[in-house]
Amino acid sequence: MTFAASPSTAAPTVQAGSFLTLHYRLAGPAGDVINTFGGKPATLSLGAGELSPAMEQRLVGLPEGTRSTFELPAGEAFGERNPDMQQWVAAKLMAELGDPDERYAVGDVVQFPTPDGLGSYAGVVLAVREDGAVRFDFNHPLAGQPVTFEVELIGVL
Repeated sequence: MTFAASPSTAAPTVQAGSFLTLHYRLAGPAGDVINTFGGKPATLSLGAGELSPAMEQRLVGLPEGTRSTFELPAGEAFGERNPDMQQWVAAKLMAELGDPDERYAVGDVVQFPTPDGLGSYAGVVLAVREDGAVRFDFNHPLAGQPVTFEVELIGVL
């Protein structure tokens, strides 16, 4: 006599809208940008925009307990670099948004509030003028680059 596994014993799989607990690592040619494997796992809801659509697409259908690595070609994970995402921000606005005495250096990452004040986004300092204006790159750090996406699905609800 043989017994078929009942659906209740099968590991849950990732679907659109799934709530996930996972470890993940994002790396580009210069190395890791995010890596949760050495610490606390992340929790997120698939489809909420917490991961890029290309990364979410690779998770759909994976069963809980899976550990996998995906290689995404240049531009697929976070789009191509957009030169329009590099912009000058006046010293006056920088003072209004943060510490008026702050001095910025090339390579600094600065957080800006979203217009609704509920979130934030980051820009990397590209240049600082004598008048205090700062040129930022608001592209994702991995835009236009190949990305390694490693994931371990701890829980799927």
